[in-house]
Amino acid sequence: MKNRNFLFVLALSAGMFVTSCSNDDNEGETIVPIQGKYNLSQTGTIVNGQEVLVDAPQNAPGCNRDYLDLRLSNAAVIGDYDGSNCALTETTGTYVRSHNDLTLTVGNISSTSDIMNLTNKELKIKDKTTGVITVYTR
Repeated sequence: MKNRNFLFVLALSAGMFVTSCSNDDNEGETIVPIQGKYNLSQTGTIVNGQEVLVDAPQNAPGCNRDYLDLRLSNAAVIGDYDGSNCALTETTGTYVRSHNDLTLTVGNISSTSDIMNLTNKELKIKDKTTGVITVYTR
């Protein structure tokens, strides 16, 4: 009888443990790590409630795409290919992620964006001041 009660309590405890972890709420925040190198893909805005995105005009024709490299040390490196020889200019700053906000600081200039989408293949942000949407891909 004691063994049966012990097994019942053990099974009940295991069931409570499994079900208590099955409905974790992350309040809409994505749990994909943000660190990585992202290539500039598209930019746009929201017009009449619809996203309007175009290929990023910042990317120089015939060159690699500009990029944003978010490093584990919270350094942000912005790569810009430009000119007929596709010269690379790298600008280094910092970034801070707080929930679904991403703040980039380069020199004395900071910009905060909403993280609209973050997957293993895409980072989509919307600047809180200008409303400009920028899509980066890996």
